[in-house]
Parts: sequence; structure tokens; C-alpha cells
Amino acid sequence: MSKGTCSETLRIRILNSLAKIFSGEEPDRAYDLTRLSGLKGERVSFQIAYFWDRETRWFIKPAVISELASVITIRQVNNVPCDMPAHIDRDDDYISYTPGLYPDLLTELKPQGADLIAGQWRGLWVEIAIPSDCTAGVYAIEIEIQKDDEVLGSVKTEIEIINAVLPKLPIPHTEWLHTDCLANYYSVEVFSDEYWRITENFIRAAVKRDINMILVPVFTPPLDTAVGGERRTVQLAGVIKHGSEYSFDFTMLEKWIRLCINCGVEYFEISHLFSQWGAVAAPKIMGIADGSFTQLFGWDTKADGTEYRTFLNAFLPQLIETLSTMVDMDRVYFHISDEPELSQLSTYRAALMTVRDLLKGYKIIDALSNYAFYKEGLVEIPVCANNHIKPFLENRPEKLWTYYCTAQYRDVSNRFIAMPSYRNRVYGLQLYKYKIDGILHWGYNFYNSLNSLYPIDPYRTTGADAAFPSGDPFVVYPKADGTVEESIRFMVHYEAMTDLRALYYLETLIGREKVMENIDLEDLEFDWYPKYPEYTINIRKKVNEMIKETISCL
Repeated sequence: MSKGTCSETLRIRILNSLAKIFSGEEPDRAYDLTRLSGLKGERVSFQIAYFWDRETRWFIKPAVISELASVITIRQVNNVPCDMPAHIDRDDDYISYTPGLYPDLLTELKPQGADLIAGQWRGLWVEIAIPSDCTAGVYAIEIEIQKDDEVLGSVKTEIEIINAVLPKLPIPHTEWLHTDCLANYYSVEVFSDEYWRITENFIRAAVKRDINMILVPVFTPPLDTAVGGERRTVQLAGVIKHGSEYSFDFTMLEKWIRLCINCGVEYFEISHLFSQWGAVAAPKIMGIADGSFTQLFGWDTKADGTEYRTFLNAFLPQLIETLSTMVDMDRVYFHISDEPELSQLSTYRAALMTVRDLLKGYKIIDALSNYAFYKEGLVEIPVCANNHIKPFLENRPEKLWTYYCTAQYRDVSNRFIAMPSYRNRVYGLQLYKYKIDGILHWGYNFYNSLNSLYPIDPYRTTGADAAFPSGDPFVVYPKADGTVEESIRFMVHYEAMTDLRALYYLETLIGREKVMENIDLEDLEFDWYPKYPEYTINIRKKVNEMIKETISCL
């Protein structure tokens, strides 16, 4: 059982990972921590909330007392500006609709320790990285809160480690990496040594949290770009034009693929071959023509025109040949155009027809919402928005992915900063119930304004300069040294993925039918979920108990 002790000046609470600790209010008792459990190889988190009842500004240092101390890390929970909490058209399951400072950013403790701020609640994030070779059993954890040489209080809990290794995520999971945003933020040249170092840091941070698929910018991705505008060039494919013919240099692409493989990436998605929102034009493609580096294609290039078709006929076979020497092509996915609307079905079809034969036998995925694109055979693997997925579930494609972004703000799970964390974590249960084959999100680290008109500082504006609900454009922050600072939302989303992994593991032990009989998912829908934190936590607790009971009988 979890408990804590307090001094007269410091109040301490121990909470589960779904709490959001606001400076001006005591955390809800619904988030009080009960006993923890986890599988080997899993990362399990909880929080400590504390209130400083003095005028002085000071620091505290948490000290871990446990056999697991070497695998426990503690970070400060920091507030960030939530400049756009929600759309005007919204549901009632938000923490608040009011702009202000919200807890989200997780940072390493200062050398002096964690912040003590007069009259404020603050939080610590505690993460236990359970080793895969750890001995199963129950482990006590105590964390003392020290100020100078004085112990102001402590919290105690315990974690039961189940005698089973959590298997890896069984489906592709992509969150789009925007390296132009990294180059802009850190003021580095694309493809410089520093660019590659920073990019590797962000890829490794993604893989650590179950992102196993990376967007490959063979061309500068035509995403979130104003019509007629452009984003900083991060094109991996070298293009040389010789009259009406082309040759290619895939040196940078090969370096990218090797880097991803070394970081543990399992799947690769090739950046979109046509413009976003309708596939009316080619993406920006740079190359050498007549001895000069120049733009060869872009907004003024008709998507299904002869010029671009000729280019793709030369490019795609050589791209596929290069990729096939490095990766299993069954793990490579291609895109046509992102988020086409029904009114753009004809232009999407025209673009697809220019490459369909070239990509025959390879997987094509695209984010969309209208069933007509699948019904008419234009998208083999639809990535459907979770608020438009019902027609796809009723007439199920062989493979079905899902996604959410700024437009999924009513009734469905999402991870905006102003949303409660249980709305984030329930996603894993929904994915399992409906046997979703892959998930996508557009914003791992989008640090631009709407339509990429200018770069932004993600520490100052968390919604693309108030264009989207705060938290939609990114889940990680760019630390000054080129490494990643994580968010609460990223950690909770990771927990949703570990829930999914644990459910699939339990299925291998007892079968899907028995899982569904014993786990309370019957009423769960993509547009309906229980609005309280105990739901997901209790389900995961039961899954762990069933795994423990089953393997003890083997």
C-alpha cells in the first residue's frame, strides 16, 4: 500500500501517472496511488506531489531507498504555456478551457534539486525501468524528501514484478519526425555532423517509447505547408537532371536508413509523393540541373502531368532497388497524399494512377476520413481518423490503421495538454478491442506555425502559435544540448502502448476470446470511454494478475 509522511512545512502526496499536478490546487484523491505492478522490460511510472507552506524559495532533493534504486529516475514536472487549450466546439472532458500554465514538461533535476515555490503544488515524475532479467517479486520503494540535511518527509509504495518479459509492440507506430524543425531550432545545417547527432537523439528517444516506424524524407515532406510556400529542404535523395533524363544519389538516404536501424527502428514510411490535402501538385524536389542546384518540382508541377510522371518512372524503381538492399520491403510503406477530402477524390485518384504500377506489390497508407477512398480501391491500407472510423469497422478492410490530430477533439481519445491523461491512456485499450493494425500521429516534434510560415519556440507556445490545441503539434521538447525532454503526454501514451503489448501477450497465453471475456472492454468505443482514471489502471492491473496466474500454471 502506498503512503507518505509530511513535515509541518511540506505536504506530500503519492499519485499515479495519470494525475496532472496544477500549482494552485491540491490533486484529486481519485489519483492516489495504489500498489504498482509491471512486467520485466517495462517502464512503470508514478508521481509525487508536494506543497511548500513557506515564503522562502528553496530546493529539495529526493533520495530513493530501494533494491531497485539503480533503475529509478526522478524528474521535475514543469508547467508550460497552454495558449490554446481547446477548440470552441468541444466536449466536456477537458481539465479546463482556460489558457494558462499547465503541467507537461519533464526535466532533469537541477544540481540543487527540485523546486520549492512558496504556496504552490509541484510534482516529481518517478520512473522505474524494470530490467528484463530482473527477479520477479515484490519490491519496496521509499523516497525521502530532503532539504539541506533535514528529511522533510517520505513516500512509500511497492511494485510487484511479474515473471514475464513484456513483448515488443506488435503493430507499426509512427509519429512524424520533422528534421527541418530541428535544423531551425538548433541553427544547424542540414546533413552536418551536428544535424545527424541531433536527429539520432530524437530517433532514439522515439524508439524508447515504442515508436517503431520513422518517416523517411526522401523529399522534403509536403506536410503542413502553405500553398505556394515551402519548408526547409531536408531531402535525402540526390537528383541530377540530364536533359530529360535523371540519375540519383542515395548516399544520404542510405545513411538515414542505417541510422534508423542502429536506433532500433523496425518500419519505414516514405514521405508523400504528392502535395497534402488533395494531391494536386508534386512535392518540393531539389536537384542539379545545368550544373546548378535548383528546384525541379513543386507547387507549379501538376501531380499527374507528363513531366512529373517521367521523373517518378525513373525515381521509384531505383528508390525501391536501393531500399531492398537494406531493409525488408514488407516493412516499407508509401504515401500518396495526406488527408484528402471527399471533394478531392478525383485528384487523389489521378495522382495514384501515376504510380500504381510502379508501387504494385508494396504497401500504401494514407491518413483520411472518408470510406469512399477505400470503397473505390484507392487506398489499400486506410489510416482513418478515430472520430470517423465506424464505417471502416462496419465494413472492415483487411488492414486498418487509425490516427488523431487537431480535428479529433470531441468524444474520442486524444492527448492535448488540457485533456485528462486517462483520455490519452485509454487509446491502447481501444486499439486492442478493435484489432487496429497500425497507428499514426503527425506531430512528434512539429515546431512551426500553422502552414510552416515561421518557426516557433515550443517552450513558449505549445500549439503552433495557438493554431492547434496545445500539445497537438509535439510530444517532446528540444533540450539545449540537442537531446530530448519528454512530456507527460508522451509518457502516458507510452503506457497506453504497454497496455496494448500486455493485452496481446495475455492473448498468446489464453486466447483472445478469454481475454475479452475477462477484461471489461464491452462498452468501450472509439467515441465513448469511461471518464475516470481507475478504468485503465484497474484493467491493466487485472491483465497483470491474469498473466501472473496463467504463467504460474505453465
